Formats: sequence, C-alpha cells, structure tokens
Amino acid sequence: MAPPRNVVKIAVQMPDAIPQLIQLDQAKPLAAVLKEVCDAWSLVHAESYALQFADGHRRYITENNRTEIKNGSILCLSTAPDLEAERLLGGLQSGSRERRRETLQHLVSLAPDVTFAQEVISRDGLQKLGTIIEDGDDLGEVLTLALRAFLELMEHGMVSWETLSIPFVRKVVCYVNMNLMDAWVQPLALRLLESVTLSSPALGQLVKSEVPLDRLLVHLQVMNQQLQTKAMALLTALLQGASPTERKHMLDYLWQRNLRQFIYKNIIHSAAPLGDEMAHHLYVLQALTLGLLEPRMRTPLDPYSQEQREQLQALRQAAFESEGESLGTGLSADRRRSLCAREFRKLGFSNSNPAQDLERVPPGLLALDNMLYFSRHAPSAYSRVSNRVGGIWQGPCGLSCAPHPILFFYLPPPPQFVLENSSREDKHECPFARSSIQLTVLLCELLRVGEPCSETAQDFSPMFFGQDQSFHELFCVSIQLLNKTWKEMRATQEDFDKVMQVVREQLARTLALKPSSLELFRTKVNALPYGEVLRLRQTERLHQEGTLAPPILELREKLKPELMGLIRQQRLLRLCEGTLFRKISSRRRQDKLWFCCLSPNHKVLQYGDVEEGASPPTLESLPEQRKEDGAGVRISHLPSPVHPLSGDRVGGQPSLLPAVPVADIKALLTGKDCPHVREKGSGKQNKDLYELAFSVSYDHGEAEAYLNFIAPSKREFHLWTDGLSALLGSPMGSEQTRLDLEQLLTMETKLRLLELENVPIPEQPPPIPPPPTNFNFCYDCSIAEP
Repeated sequence: MAPPRNVVKIAVQMPDAIPQLIQLDQAKPLAAVLKEVCDAWSLVHAESYALQFADGHRRYITENNRTEIKNGSILCLSTAPDLEAERLLGGLQSGSRERRRETLQHLVSLAPDVTFAQEVISRDGLQKLGTIIEDGDDLGEVLTLALRAFLELMEHGMVSWETLSIPFVRKVVCYVNMNLMDAWVQPLALRLLESVTLSSPALGQLVKSEVPLDRLLVHLQVMNQQLQTKAMALLTALLQGASPTERKHMLDYLWQRNLRQFIYKNIIHSAAPLGDEMAHHLYVLQALTLGLLEPRMRTPLDPYSQEQREQLQALRQAAFESEGESLGTGLSADRRRSLCAREFRKLGFSNSNPAQDLERVPPGLLALDNMLYFSRHAPSAYSRVSNRVGGIWQGPCGLSCAPHPILFFYLPPPPQFVLENSSREDKHECPFARSSIQLTVLLCELLRVGEPCSETAQDFSPMFFGQDQSFHELFCVSIQLLNKTWKEMRATQEDFDKVMQVVREQLARTLALKPSSLELFRTKVNALPYGEVLRLRQTERLHQEGTLAPPILELREKLKPELMGLIRQQRLLRLCEGTLFRKISSRRRQDKLWFCCLSPNHKVLQYGDVEEGASPPTLESLPEQRKEDGAGVRISHLPSPVHPLSGDRVGGQPSLLPAVPVADIKALLTGKDCPHVREKGSGKQNKDLYELAFSVSYDHGEAEAYLNFIAPSKREFHLWTDGLSALLGSPMGSEQTRLDLEQLLTMETKLRLLELENVPIPEQPPPIPPPPTNFNFCYDCSIAEP
C-alpha cells in the first residue's frame, strides 16, 4: 500500500549515533517530530534541539520551509538556533584569539540562514561584530571573518544600512585606503562601502569624500580579480549617487587618468574570464557615461543662441565655403540670406531654417554635435561631399566615404564608387542632415541613452571602452553604412524609412555580436549587406514557423517527389495548351506569329503559322498534321526548304516538318547555345532575347535539325524549358520550379501539421524502447474461442 502523500521518507543523523530512518508526516507539528527523534536517541529537553539540512548552508528546518523536505532527504539534529546564537555571541567576548577565530568561522557558516540571523540580530550581534571591526586589533583573519559575518547578516535586510554609525563607516574607509592589508580585507571593505553608498545618500557622501578616486584606480590596477571587481562596484555606486554635474567631472577625471584604456587592455582582454559581476559594473559604467549625452539629446536648438547659430554656420561654411565666398561677394543681405537658405537645403535640411529640423527631441542638439564632429574630424570627406552637393553632384546621404588620413577606421572608397554616385539623379539622393538626425535617434535607442540602469543587465559593449568619443565615432561609421545600404537598395526619397529600418537591423545585429573594437564593428557591419539582411529575415521567419525543425525537414523531403510529379504534370499540360511565339527573320524582325503545342499523348510537338490578332488554332487545324498508326508516325515534308521560324533555307536538307516526334528530340538548348542566337549579327542587336531563347535539336533523316523558340516572357520560358526537360527525362531546374516547389511544400506541410497546432515538435525523435525479453503476451489469432 502506498504511503500518504504528505508523508516523506527521510534520514536523520547525529554525531556518534546511528542514523534514524523515519517517515515524516508533514501534517504533524515540527515540535512533535523533534520529540520523537530525541526520544529515539534518549535525549531530554527536545526544545533545545532543531533539525537542519545536512547539505548546502545547513539551513534550519522551520514550519515555513519544511515543505522543501523531499523523499530521500538527509537531516541532522543540532542545537536550537537561539541557543547556538547565544553560545557564539558569548564566544566573541573571549580573550582568546583562537577561540574568537573559531567562533567567527562558525558564525560565518550559519549567518546565511535567516532563522539563525534573526536570533543573532535580536541579541545585538551586529553591534558586537561592529566593535571587533572598529577596534581593528587584528588586521588579518579575524577582521576578515568579522567583516564577512557582518555582511552576511546585513544582506537579510532586517537592519537598514542607514543605521550604521559614522565612526564605523570611517573605520571601514581606513581599511580601503591602507596600503598594506590582508588580501581578503579590502574586497570585503569595498563591498560594505558599496552597499552603504547605494542605500544611504548621507553616508554615501561621506564615502565619496573619504575615498579618493585615485585610491580606487590603484585597486583596479592590482592584478586581483576580486579586488578589481569590488573596486569597480564602489566606483559605479559613487557615480550613481552623484549629481549629473558631479558625475561628468568624475568621469572626465577618470578618463584623463586612462581608466578606459586600462579597462580595455587589462580587464576586458585579460587572460582570466570576465565574471558576471564585473560585466554588470562595466555595463553600468557604460550606461552612466552615455547618459551624459542625455541633456544634449533632450535640448532643442535655440534659434536665439549665438553659439548654436555659429555652429550651424560653421557646418554650412565647411560645406560651401568656396561657393559661398565666390557667389556671396557683393550681394545684398536678402540675397545672402536666400543663398544661405538654399545651401542649408542642399545640405539636407528639410527647411531653409535648420532650427526647425533640430527642434525635435530627441535627438535635439546631439544630432548637431554628430554632424559637427564628422565635419571637423573628417574634413576631407565632409568638404568633398558638400562641394558636390551644391555643384556637380550630391552623394547618397550627402556624404562621400573618402577617409580622413589620420582616422584608421575609415577606408577609402574605390574610384568607381564615386563615379557611380556622381551620376545619380536627384530622386536617388539621401540628404545628409535628415539622415544624420534620424541616425542619431536610432543610435540613442540602440544604446539606451538616457534610460535608467538595470540592476542585473550585463550587455556592455567592449567597443565602447576601446575608443574615445565612442558615440560620435560610431555615428561616423553608421552614416557611411547608411550610404552603402542606400546604394544597395537603389532607394529614392520615398524609401527613406525603409532604408532606416534596414540600417537599424544591421546595427542591432552587429552590436549584438559585441565586437571588441570599432574597426571590427565596421568590418562586421559592412559584411552584412541588404541581401544578407533579407536572407536572415527569411531564415528567422522559417525558424519561428518551425519550418527548419529536423522533423519538418524530413517531412518536406518525403513530400518532394510527389510534388515534383505534380509540377511535371502541370508543365506538360501547359505544353499541351500551346503558346504563341514570335518569328525571328534573318532581318531580325518579329512581325509574324506561330503556334506550338504538345499533342495530348505527349508524342508529337505540332506547330503552324498564325495571323496577327487571330486566336490560337486548335490541334486539328494545324497544317500537315501527322496521324499515328501501329508502326509509328508517318512523316510528311513541307514543299519549301525554308525554315518555318527564321525564314532561312536549310542548306541541302529537306525542310523542317510541321510536327516533331518527341522520340526524335536529342537535346534542349538555351541562351547563347541556340543556333538562331549564334547567327551572325544576332548578338549585337538582340542581346535582350538571349534569356528568352531556347531550341530543340532532333534527328531529321541523317542530319540534325532545330526547332527554335523566343519565349514571350520569362515565365513562358521557364514553363516550356521545364516541360521539354520533363519530356526528355531531365531534371526541371528553373527558378519557377524552385518557387512552385517551395510554395507547394509550405502549403502541404501546414496542412499536414494542422492537428499539431500549439504542440511543440521535438528536435530529436523519442528513443525506441528495447524489445521485451519474451513475446508471450502476443495473442494467437489461430486459436478459435470455444
């Protein structure tokens, strides 16, 4: 009989005693269970004992967590938590250094248990540990254990960090600022100060004033991963607690002290793997640094600001300086303003007054900063583009991709790229200013500029720490990417939003790869062209639909032969319906029509002339139609030895027949292999017909003859070449066949899987169980029942 569901079979052990195997009734009070266990070992005062899990943190069993006990659990009988806390806190008052060390070790092992922590805190355990830390009599193992026990007890959240005294915090700060310390003391002290800074603004200001940034930089440079992690944690906590102005000053100072370079070389690219905690703090540091851009992103351009007007004029003059100087000399003020407005429009602003474009927030003034940064740090590229905007040509996105010679991450464009852009029409131009504004918004969204820091995120970008002015440098690479994508999509002004969607996907996919440098980012993002983005979209869509799951792929492979037979049948039916073709004469004229079809029994290709505007003839009305008999097909010749399609004579051979037996067909030729395309003069005048030409070669007596076709469309070309290939037993390899097969496979697969909707399909088939040892359970159907 199975035991009740609330009864679990467990083992209880105690030192120097034989373990007990008991059935624990979860409905019975825990005190009664303890009484039974103590009685079995002849122990009195059962209230002085408690049960603990034998593994892990040896947590005490209470009425709240007793449901975690499962069948097979091992428990141990130990002293009750209140008595154990009283004993350990008494040991802290001992004058013996060795006993205090042992007591602290035991206290550290039990402190993670919330039941024990409540007993210690209720008996002023934190104050006693704080006294040991403040006295600092032993800067070695005792201090390390005291700090660890204090932190473990505070982590339960029963006591606020704001209750800590100022002398206590200053003493911990002294441990951080000391040069010669135990390797374990300073990481614990940094951890304690981090929690104080994040929880108490008042004490956080004390820590900020007492712990200099240079001291944290010293800790970061020590080749101790744990010390580096805790120093970075305190640094990010101080930055989070600072005001925006203070944060900017602190980050500027840290960048001047080469913190970015040190993080990039000695932490990100360290031989030791980067821990999750350090990755989170690097994410926070990146988010706080990018957050300095938020005020510019939220501030619209002020048309009455002299500084901002000068920046706009500097942007315009860098683009049109030579033209403006030559055309603006001697002009009136109104004429000069009109010229400036025209130049701003040529620069890509939607309005003659650029302030109206930059009133949008975001990106506000941040877009202007990006454009100015590009013009000042790549003046050769910017001026070349801008001059062509107002003069000969304007490249896509209003910029040229020629590099500045001192910036290693720009690559010079090939000459043919410039020539291609210079020949574009106005409708294919992408305005530089509009692109810069939209691209700045996009980068802010992808990099989460201005968003609050997550408490658990770790998705920092190593590229951020590998480059000064990373945001502006990323903009310079991205604007060139937009230029490249615009050209690949052959976009017009109406396609601007579509191009931005593709650029967003290109940037997001590349940032997700976390390239280690800006140069690597540029390489990877340029290796993701528009065509590759389309392919990835299609693949992901198929994955979402489950089309690429192994069982689905296996089903598709099984369906292919049947569906290919269906496509073959459709192609042959299309040949039987017949098609009107244009005749190609020796003078390259296409003024006559002829009709060709396959006989219903698929044995003969029949054809004949058709008048312009007439409907396709019926099968019986075709001239010189052959009749079948038991011996095969009787062949009759045309009276004139003239090619019925080209009008040319077939030298020395009988004229072609108005019907061609399929059995006589030798091969199917396409494109330039066709004889009517290879003829003299046809290549230069009819290049557009190469893709529509196909021929059938067949035996005509002892000579080889051809039936030549020019399909009226690409689709008819695919249908006829597929049908003729099917007649000859060759595979149908046209693009139309591939598309038809994919469409039929998709439809048929969905129909087969209708009953499995919302049922997960496993990647691998379930294992086949082994066969039984005997088959005595089989029923013998030959034995008749009485």
